[in-house]
Amino acid sequence: MHTNDREISELMKSVDTGKAQLPDFQRGWVWDDNRIKALIASVTCNFPVGAAMFLDYGNDDIHFKYRPIEGAPVTDITPDELILDGQQRLTSLYSALFSTKPVNTTTDKGDKIKRFYYIDIEKALNKDIDRVDAILSVPETRKVTSNFGRDIDLDLSAPEKEYEKKLFPLNIILDYGKTSEWQNNYYEKYGYDAEIIQQFTVFFKEVIMKTMQYKMPVISLEKETPKEAVCQVFENVNTGGVSLTVFELLTAIFAMDDYELRKDWEDRKENNFKGDLLRILTATDFLQACTLLSTYKKGGTVSCKKKDVLNLTLSEYQKYSEGLTSGFKMAESILQEERIFSSRDLPYTTQLIPLAVLCTLLADGNQIKTTTVKDKIKKWYWCGVFGELYGGANETRYVYDVVDVMAWVKDDTATPRSVQEAYFNPTRLLSLQSRQSAAYKGVMALIYKNHCKDFISGEEMDFTLYKDEKIDIHHIFPKDYCEKQKYPKEKWNSVVNKTPMTASTNREIGGVAPTKYLSKIEKKGKVTASALDEYISTHWVDVDCIRTDDL
Repeated sequence: MHTNDREISELMKSVDTGKAQLPDFQRGWVWDDNRIKALIASVTCNFPVGAAMFLDYGNDDIHFKYRPIEGAPVTDITPDELILDGQQRLTSLYSALFSTKPVNTTTDKGDKIKRFYYIDIEKALNKDIDRVDAILSVPETRKVTSNFGRDIDLDLSAPEKEYEKKLFPLNIILDYGKTSEWQNNYYEKYGYDAEIIQQFTVFFKEVIMKTMQYKMPVISLEKETPKEAVCQVFENVNTGGVSLTVFELLTAIFAMDDYELRKDWEDRKENNFKGDLLRILTATDFLQACTLLSTYKKGGTVSCKKKDVLNLTLSEYQKYSEGLTSGFKMAESILQEERIFSSRDLPYTTQLIPLAVLCTLLADGNQIKTTTVKDKIKKWYWCGVFGELYGGANETRYVYDVVDVMAWVKDDTATPRSVQEAYFNPTRLLSLQSRQSAAYKGVMALIYKNHCKDFISGEEMDFTLYKDEKIDIHHIFPKDYCEKQKYPKEKWNSVVNKTPMTASTNREIGGVAPTKYLSKIEKKGKVTASALDEYISTHWVDVDCIRTDDL
């Protein structure tokens, strides 16, 4: 990797001739009109606009489908380099400062428009006026109208009208020949007036020449750069915009074989992963799971690190993607059996990946549906949750969980490492204060699994009630009551003092002591004391303690 400054005129020529193109990530160009004007203002003032990143093209290890920048006339030309970062800036600059075509952009509300850009000569030289206020965009007709098009407020449809308004067309600013021709005609228009010549001479020096000589830092990755390094380096230097993921890279790689990975993923997600649990699944998650499955099936070293995902072939993806999709749906079904109903209540999103791969592998012969195998899967799953084993870098754990659990299915004595390593200290319960914790979510899921019932209706909190009654997690000893009693927050705000409740039941409870709200529930005739005690016990709450306000 090396960095060098390159003149914008040279970069634009590379774009125009096709020497610099884009890998076909199919990301939209979305800069609006005001942002383009701000970019032009920065360049014409010689202000920095950030670095671009290029990849020297021609590595046998990297075969991306490529495409020219929007508006470039090239066809069927193999590029010398690919633009990895800087697409929006380079497209904006090419379209506004080099191309003869109108710029495809949008209003600040997102409406599509076509624009040409000009710079006001007098305003550009006035130091009291911000440069962006000297930049003007006009419709592709080069006429600005009002009153529903009936009145023409500005007409730049012919060069003579540009001279008259002293508005210089920015799409010729990098072409010395065209600029000189415009300059000569401009002088002629004003009869070679000395003031006009003096003014334009300053404009040429301060604006045109500075733009022609403007340099942009370019980070270049050599063609020998491996795919995973391309991805990693990009992540390290890209502080804004759309991140380059392994999905983006594979999209471009698969496109070489005319396979639309993005469309496949969008269709797959729409048709299979729209439920409350699986909607959080990303394209990168799916590819990582596919790589884990593929490397396991090969029988050699199992791995799913970034470099392995980038080496996933199209044939492997096509071979395993359908089965894996079913595996994720089986994983969703198992989690729902364990009373994990939504992505918000999922202890670890990352644990979905090995769970889905295991479900896919065990779908052969319907092993996943046998009680013995399913119990092992569930035991492994809960050990991961309460052992809090999925909180860091997980690629290695994915691998040995899949390998270990598959061995355990065949041999009862081959206990997986995640099961052996799992440990939960009871005092950890007091530090579980936030529903962001995996173990906290796990406790709540197991309360649901204990067939917990609503305090008032006695209805079991199954998936239907969960959706219909807006069930959430609330304090058993209410917050207001605990604060008035000056109870330590580490106890009353811990998971020990929380349980699932319907919104209506939580309103009935209010902020009073349990003895008061339980009596209130009973007196209103909504439930008998003995029935209420039975409902309470389904939440793993000690009935004697709550009946005596013993936190």
